[in-house]
Amino acid sequence: MTALIELQAISKNFSGIHALREVDFDLNAGEVHALVGENGAGKSTLMRVLGGEMRPSGGRQLIEGEEIRLAGPTDAIRRGIAVIHQEMALAPDLTVAENIFLGQLPAQINWSRLNERARKLIERLGFAISPRAEVSSLPVAHQQVVEIAKALSRDVKAIVFDEPTAVLSTGDATRLLQIIRDLRADGVGVVYISHRLDEIYAISDRITVMKDGRRVGTVTPAEVPVQDLIPMMVGRPLSQLFGDKPETTIGDEILRVDGMCLPNGVRDVSFAIRAGEVVGLGGLVGSGRTEVARAIFGADPVSAGKMVLKGRPYSPRTPKQAVRRGVGLVPEDRKGQGVVLDMAIAKNATMANSARVTTAGFFRPDAEASLVQELIRSLRIKLGSMHDPVSSLSGGNQQKVVLAKWFNANPDLVILDEPTRGVDVGAKTEIYSLIHRLASEGKAVIVISSEHAELFGLCDRVLVMGEGELRGELQPQDFEEEKLLALSMMRQSQPGTVRPQTARETHA
Repeated sequence: MTALIELQAISKNFSGIHALREVDFDLNAGEVHALVGENGAGKSTLMRVLGGEMRPSGGRQLIEGEEIRLAGPTDAIRRGIAVIHQEMALAPDLTVAENIFLGQLPAQINWSRLNERARKLIERLGFAISPRAEVSSLPVAHQQVVEIAKALSRDVKAIVFDEPTAVLSTGDATRLLQIIRDLRADGVGVVYISHRLDEIYAISDRITVMKDGRRVGTVTPAEVPVQDLIPMMVGRPLSQLFGDKPETTIGDEILRVDGMCLPNGVRDVSFAIRAGEVVGLGGLVGSGRTEVARAIFGADPVSAGKMVLKGRPYSPRTPKQAVRRGVGLVPEDRKGQGVVLDMAIAKNATMANSARVTTAGFFRPDAEASLVQELIRSLRIKLGSMHDPVSSLSGGNQQKVVLAKWFNANPDLVILDEPTRGVDVGAKTEIYSLIHRLASEGKAVIVISSEHAELFGLCDRVLVMGEGELRGELQPQDFEEEKLLALSMMRQSQPGTVRPQTARETHA
């Protein structure tokens, strides 16, 4: 059977740097072919070649057995190839229908017919989105549906999804995976790029692993379990993913939360955390985990309850007050809240504690350079220059800049909300080591993650939330996904619910 798409011995050089080295890749009609590897492995570059955004330095491209040379993305679209990037290419001020048919609109537009065609495309994907709605008014998941409908409007043969679920809730991600299964059933070839290996194994027919611009191999999920796939990607086994946890002394109580209630529905949350502890906040998306973190950081108001930080009453009204009391937050939205993308790496790394680079109110460039170089070395941040904008870095290195900010500020309590979202496996391991380091230095660390394996691999214990309530706590001997999900979906009044323990009770 002739493959729908074949890339043969594709190479791509940038000023002498080999981004791709004779990579072979093929895609059949009606299959999902996953592409995995660390950041910088060459996955996105290979797909930009496939989508006509880049011309290869060497190799051949074939569609249904015919060798082609793509003139650009428009040529690729004309031949039935669509690439949906993580950063969506939609016009926010135009309607859904206008975005779907952008580039295909005639001089005389029949708006009712256009909207009806858009509605049918969206209904085919299982959604009810108004064709007349402005794209800027839609949630991210619905914007992604518009991108897919846009591809389907052009009689697409192959679609590339690059990290499509990185910013989606669990429910929206599940719906997107079903859309991809439906596309496969309709005979569309799908290339799926993701760092979420559970999704890869749930949806893919084949998996191609890339490393350092080369193809390591192509396997099927049935023949290679995840614990054998990770060494292909990063050169080390799954058991080493979370690193060696250093010996940590559990110290004094850092934070106590008693009866916290928030205007957004979080109610009666009580827990405590001590120095040197890594405590997880688990539960389904929407359970209230992020809301609790924001309240502790002073970003959202508390309507009832009290907090005690290092033995003193604590009620921050702003994040600035929280930082002054020794609390840091690595937010879920790294790009929107964690860093200033257009600002220099050095400025981002020092913004939470500018006192270390000033004297009597005067900025000291030499102090900044020395401090930032030490942070770069210590956190192993890969960059060109400390004066480059944060936007020039990979996702994993952007996250390290956020962590550098708090290492510099030296808080007593660090809250990390989805610390490895959109980060490759190799960078995850480095971030895990940094989290262990924070705990070994006597910090209290709260980790929020939707990846249950991450919570179990990192944390000393996991507090489980559901529908705004703290429903229980899991100790290491109870670290099982089934138990976490059961707690998150079970009200406290029901028999068998685990009463939340305090850190003092846990370590008594």
